[in-house]
Amino acid sequence: MSMTRAALLAATCLSAGAVRADVPNVAVDIAPVHSLVAQVMAGVGEPDLIVAPGASPHEYNLRPSEASALQDADLVIWIGTSLTPWLADSIDTLSPEARKLELLDLPETETLPIREGALFDAHDHGHGDAEEHEHGDDHAGHDHDDHDHEHADEHDHDHAEEHEHDDEHAGHDHSHDHGGVDPHAWLSPENANAWLTVIADTLSEADPENESTYRDNATAAQDRLETLTEDAGSVLDPVRDQEFIAFHDAYQYFETAFDVTAAGAISVSDASDPSPARVEEIRSRVADAGVACVLAEPQFNPGLVAAVAEGSEVRQGVVDPMGSSFEPGPDLYGQMMTAMVDALAECLGN
Repeated sequence: MSMTRAALLAATCLSAGAVRADVPNVAVDIAPVHSLVAQVMAGVGEPDLIVAPGASPHEYNLRPSEASALQDADLVIWIGTSLTPWLADSIDTLSPEARKLELLDLPETETLPIREGALFDAHDHGHGDAEEHEHGDDHAGHDHDDHDHEHADEHDHDHAEEHEHDDEHAGHDHSHDHGGVDPHAWLSPENANAWLTVIADTLSEADPENESTYRDNATAAQDRLETLTEDAGSVLDPVRDQEFIAFHDAYQYFETAFDVTAAGAISVSDASDPSPARVEEIRSRVADAGVACVLAEPQFNPGLVAAVAEGSEVRQGVVDPMGSSFEPGPDLYGQMMTAMVDALAECLGN
């Protein structure tokens, strides 16, 4: 090989290395959000997942590899303290210089309040919150191209005036609980749609070399999400008049998106152990109100579901709002949502 050719090859390798070095290291809290980020980063890089598949995000101990991913992160994307209060201190300690994107804090995110009590009123899943949040009207069917270019100016990503994440997050008081916000916001396809744009914007700011790829990937992911939502509606249409009991109160975003009705939840939003009185209240509802289905989750004790269903003819199913049976990566979000829709439809009698 000539010296000139060798020099050119070395320069090319160094240049490629420089481009790769500019790709930010991204750490993401849970698998469904990790999947959204992986879709946006496809062809450029791969985000690291913090909470292992199959684990509950409400309580978790970091493994060394996960702590290392946080320590190396240039960008941390997470739902927020309402879902993973234990993660706040780890981020502050291990990622003090990283940029933080707390999804529940975004003005694009449509949030719902935590429901009180074991039993829910019919369609008690946040339809009345439209005036308070107004995110659904603002973002449903929005033009992605216009939003892509306006987002940085309108929100500045770090939301310095509202939250001062980038400059002050290391000293941020994590005692706030977002006013009792239900943290399971990833189960809203509309939120996922909005987050894809924000993720692409944020990555483009950090890595302008790959901006077009991030934005094209986000648009393609949003198109897939639209198809998924339409298909899910068709599957659930025949069972909308049936009610189900959830293992824990994690599904009101899903209920709102697909117009299905939970009659109650065995456990509260953080999946803590229910009291005997709460379990008995749910058992009475199953026996007296003709509930069609009780849903378990693979992360939690199936004995509670069996206790609620005992002595009745109610059907039992399993749904997984974390997608723990699927390989983490870009396909997981769509697989998880499709599996949830199919499992609910089957349990309700379709």
